Amino acid sequence: MPALKILQYPDPVLKEKSLEVTAVSEGLKDLIRDLVDTLRSGPGVGLAAPQVGILKRIIVVDVTSRAAGGGLIILINPVITASKGSKTVREGCLSIPEYTADVKRAEDVIVEGLDEEGGAVKIASTGLEAIALQHEIDHLDGVLFIDRIEGVKGLFKRKIRL
Repeated sequence: MPALKILQYPDPVLKEKSLEVTAVSEGLKDLIRDLVDTLRSGPGVGLAAPQVGILKRIIVVDVTSRAAGGGLIILINPVITASKGSKTVREGCLSIPEYTADVKRAEDVIVEGLDEEGGAVKIASTGLEAIALQHEIDHLDGVLFIDRIEGVKGLFKRKIRL
């Protein structure tokens, strides 16, 4: 499947709240495959449906290229049901590719939702995977990582790699 176009800030869709998915259909499974293909075609570790202009509560995360993790995670209607600890980490976003910022997040999270077949799942996560899950769930509520920093002092221009 082709990679989808990732919306760039300040596209107003990125600030909208996504709608809960009420049924898993073949069309939804096609969208999930497109999200996975889009994630794998770029440098990111996570992608939320609103980032491609689809206001549905769906995320895909896979940190295995950068850190230990559980592999590809696909979640529909994800909710953080528990969190522990606190850590400040440097985050970036495919929708704001030129900047990073130090963002305070929980170190460990438990996330519940549905898998791509509509079955209930519960994931206990830590490290980069936990950070990515929190970041992508924020997208579902129209929250960007830059909304979590205090002023532009915490925003950093990415260094260009040649």
